[in-house]
Amino acid sequence: MDGAAVTGPDAGCRPPDPRLVASDATTVRAFAEAVVRATTLVGKLTPPAPGLADDGPGPPLRLEAPGRPAELAIRPGPEARTPPLAGMADPAQRVRILHAFANHELQAVELFAWALLVFADAPAAFRAGLLEVLADEQRHTRLYLERLEAHGARFGDQPVSGYFWNKLDHLGTPRDFVCAMCLTFENRNLDHTLDFAEEAERVGDRETAGVLRRVHADEIRHVRFGLEWLGRFVAAEGGQDAGLVDAWEASLRWPLRPELARGPRLHRAPRERAGLDDAFLERLEAAGEAGAPRAEGPATPDGGGAAP
Repeated sequence: MDGAAVTGPDAGCRPPDPRLVASDATTVRAFAEAVVRATTLVGKLTPPAPGLADDGPGPPLRLEAPGRPAELAIRPGPEARTPPLAGMADPAQRVRILHAFANHELQAVELFAWALLVFADAPAAFRAGLLEVLADEQRHTRLYLERLEAHGARFGDQPVSGYFWNKLDHLGTPRDFVCAMCLTFENRNLDHTLDFAEEAERVGDRETAGVLRRVHADEIRHVRFGLEWLGRFVAAEGGQDAGLVDAWEASLRWPLRPELARGPRLHRAPRERAGLDDAFLERLEAAGEAGAPRAEGPATPDGGGAAP
């Protein structure tokens, strides 16, 4: 369906119609490959059809970069600077922040699809979970695009970086993937979504605040998914799940580190709902904040400057 519903010079970055029907792909592999390779937002964000077959996922397929509309070509991080939390008070800066949020989610869409191609021999239940999270990330992207449109902007007006894509060498196994994507990047977003929702409400943008809170609720499930599967992978390797925080940290390779799994203000309650235990929370408390924003945006896991 890539490009079938939108034509013309703005086809790549015009917000997809929210009434999009499901993808016509009939297998998980075909759907995932279409998402990664797509060069329009329609192709990226069209949801999977119910009941996709996954009984023959084929050999692993590793794609080194995504297809993108020209306006969303990945740029070097310093070209994609984004305002900090205080920027929410200025509508022009808020647009740049929403743009970074949308790119955060688009990269997540692509990387969960990428994982379905690379981890072809992973357990069926794990792959089903990846597909479910992927569909959530598509919905999050569409929500942010709607907020951009409400502010008179479009996705592609600002440069975007590729922090997730620059970390492929950190995602070598399913265990590595959940430790980085779910338990680091999405863990951090538990803080950013709440902090930015509160600031959006303070400056009178209740619609954006509502979107951020909807994303936040899904992120709790995504962190729980990562935690549960880390426990299963550790058990399958003959380890004990009592020390999952140690197993998580052992799976991280620099520059990924515990500081990147939290924001400036650590919110304990959503992490408790996701299943993180006291040891995990204490590790995050001790980690402190990763530092000031640098290149991409406040929703990104390395402090807004270098992560999606």
